[in-house]
Amino acid sequence: MKKEWFFDRYCGGQFVALLEDGKVVEFESENEENGSIVGNIYKGRVMNVLSGMNAAFVDCGLGRNCYLSTDDTYADCTKYDGILDAPAATPLSELKEGDEIIVQVTKSPRGNKGAKLTSHLSFVGKHLIYLPKTLFFGVSRKITDEAQRERLMAVAESLRQKNENAGFILRTKAPSATQEALEREANYLRKLFALTSQKAATAPVGALLYQEEDLPVRVMRDSFGDEITAMHVGDKELYHKLAQFIETFGEVDKYKLCLYSGERSMFREYGISQLVYDATKPRVPLEGGGSIIIDHTEAMTVIDVNSGSFVGSSSLEETVFEVNLRAAKEIARQVRLRNIGGIVVVDFIDMLNEEHKQQITETLREYLSQDKAKCNVLPMSELCITQFTRKRVGKDLATSLIKPCPHCHGNGSVHNDLFMLTNLREDLLDCFFEGYQSAVVDLNEGMAKKILQDKVFSKELAGRWKSKRIYLVPHKTYKEHTFFVRGENDRFPTLSEKAILVE
Repeated sequence: MKKEWFFDRYCGGQFVALLEDGKVVEFESENEENGSIVGNIYKGRVMNVLSGMNAAFVDCGLGRNCYLSTDDTYADCTKYDGILDAPAATPLSELKEGDEIIVQVTKSPRGNKGAKLTSHLSFVGKHLIYLPKTLFFGVSRKITDEAQRERLMAVAESLRQKNENAGFILRTKAPSATQEALEREANYLRKLFALTSQKAATAPVGALLYQEEDLPVRVMRDSFGDEITAMHVGDKELYHKLAQFIETFGEVDKYKLCLYSGERSMFREYGISQLVYDATKPRVPLEGGGSIIIDHTEAMTVIDVNSGSFVGSSSLEETVFEVNLRAAKEIARQVRLRNIGGIVVVDFIDMLNEEHKQQITETLREYLSQDKAKCNVLPMSELCITQFTRKRVGKDLATSLIKPCPHCHGNGSVHNDLFMLTNLREDLLDCFFEGYQSAVVDLNEGMAKKILQDKVFSKELAGRWKSKRIYLVPHKTYKEHTFFVRGENDRFPTLSEKAILVE
């Protein structure tokens, strides 16, 4: 299988996409200034304790109180098999209002809920997870060879220093590392904890004590292996950052890292932009004429399978089975691409053959097993309904790329500002690629103000667009996501008095 990663940064955001045999299977985006807070460590203050809920609410300076279970006894080890080599730490039941506490974010805020916290810190490396307050030794469940697992459990215990009340978890990439490399990484993670502890001693409540790596580095650290065909980077500064990471920690061939030098947008050049745009739509076509409809509700995600214009070559039962089989494979790809978490209910087309029902379930389970997020598939019901769960990992694609529509009181949605600016940038690149010296953009008045105030294109104007000129023509009647770009060969074109030169 051909696996290619794509990294880029522009308009204040960072973007990562994974293509497998030309199909997008993963896509993530993150704001550079306030990206994901999962893994961050803060100094917090207990605001109130609810004994009936076994919960404390902690102010970490995030604008909304965070949730901490008072039964928080050890780090989340659900993805790992291991041994808790000491009694669980004392529960936090003695917490009281006003107490200061060092906590780490395990889940981002969602809806009206604040972030979820733990008091048992963890520091993640490429091969190891260091648990400075938890005497737990474990191995990733993705390592299935029993002899290998037994060896790694012994390695995990050997990494603990004398009288150190801490533990280690060996990650999926650990078998490829030498003992010396693991010890170097363990010492590096210890230093991170020591620096965090020193900072906590004098930091005010709400201070960020430790920040997780940004999106591209996290992806490279957690996902890469020798099976990667190529890694394309659309930004020179980001390219050097990732090259340095490979030089320091990586086991990936550095020659697989390529700096994209084209004049057009990298994501548009490789067809990724359209594929991601399609992933924000509820309807997904299937090969042969069928389709699936993905509907997000408050409690779960519901997926309906339709035969559409699909016509089989034999009986109705075989036709339905073929559509359901293709749908099961596509559903696994879509939940991974859209990063759908929680409960998912799939309404397959009715089948009578029990063997067909079993085969559809096994196919769905097989393709979901390729997902880095943990999935649990239940047997298909008599009504041909299948339920499965997928662990929530970060933001789903809908949250990242769309926002409630201001013109229909929240009943619909439109693409958010970052997505709109991304498309505008790509059209500008196309305009200059075609040889134009100037570009004129007719757009919404509010979006024009945002571009000017935030200096969205300052990096391009100081670099590749240094000899180009961009004029914004604001319109009060344009919707936020509406814009038109036209090229001008005259460096100083004649324009209406409303036109503004972007500098």
